[in-house]
Amino acid sequence: MHLKKVGLLAASFLLIGSVAISATACSSSSSSKSNGETLTVSTFGLSTKQMRNDVLNPFSKESGVTVKTQFGDSSTRLTQIEHNSNSNIDVIELAQNNAVTGNKKKLFKKLDFSKISNFKYLTKSEQKLARETNAVPYTVNSIGIIYNPKKVKINDWKDLWDNKLKGKLAIPDITTTFGPAMLYLAGDYSGTSVTKDNGASAFKAMEKLKPNILKTYTQSSDLSNMFKSGEIDVAVVGDYAVSMLQATNPDLKYTVPTSGTYANYDNVAILKNSKNSNAAYKYINFRISKAIQKKVASSKSLNNAPVNTQVKLTPSEATNKTYGSVAKRAKTIDFSFVNKEMPTWISKWNKIMNH
Repeated sequence: MHLKKVGLLAASFLLIGSVAISATACSSSSSSKSNGETLTVSTFGLSTKQMRNDVLNPFSKESGVTVKTQFGDSSTRLTQIEHNSNSNIDVIELAQNNAVTGNKKKLFKKLDFSKISNFKYLTKSEQKLARETNAVPYTVNSIGIIYNPKKVKINDWKDLWDNKLKGKLAIPDITTTFGPAMLYLAGDYSGTSVTKDNGASAFKAMEKLKPNILKTYTQSSDLSNMFKSGEIDVAVVGDYAVSMLQATNPDLKYTVPTSGTYANYDNVAILKNSKNSNAAYKYINFRISKAIQKKVASSKSLNNAPVNTQVKLTPSEATNKTYGSVAKRAKTIDFSFVNKEMPTWISKWNKIMNH
């Protein structure tokens, strides 16, 4: 069985033009309040309207900085910057594995945390991550299972291997934010952590899972129509996509198994060649401020779990987020290890999924 796929696998790391990236001017504050500073922000292509309305425009209004934006998926935007160090991007928001890569390749400025007054409100582990990557965490997300309860019942990760799901499952591609987490989960299913055998047991588990997989996806939005049409009954997704999927498919249920999940931080960094560092530091501080963290935590906004410890969510507000009990059972991924193994993993993944 050949799997339905969108996007590219290994080539997505090499071909900058393979995924469309849009760069647009954000509606900024009135010219009377502009202080002459400009900032170009590169960020995720999901929920762009909410990103403009709840983060970019308010930042521009408050700071007087004229903001331009670039939207696209994390790995493609990182690749673009790697190949064009003189791009006009000032700050970039990336998934954790891409932030680790970007820092290792010396694409970011060394951060002066004394210029970020809200930095002290991050947890010790988040501050450590920021210092290690020169990229400040601004939200944490994790992986779970979304499914059609009229067709199936899902309680745990091992249920994904049930042959009743044959041809009805979608999983994130290996090159996406949660692709590595999928391998970690397969390692858990096999009983051997990927860090113990470099993923050998996990890939055997993926071979067992393959009959159930209809699609490996690169964009969460691809799943919406597949659920609507009944092509899939179950998908493994990051919690940031749940609200979007339930908005178009209200009957869908989302669960994070009690056995645990895997977390990913989204991080913001200043590019090494940015000429607008002052505005960039203002943006980072704004991004992790209590008011904005609370605002974007709303399911009507970006559904971003807060990292600012001053922000408290009600049980209702915490729904479908890596917060509270979910955050407590979220395990970490060693992205330094993952990124080293990734070329080999992509090759193995392709052999299993495309044959």
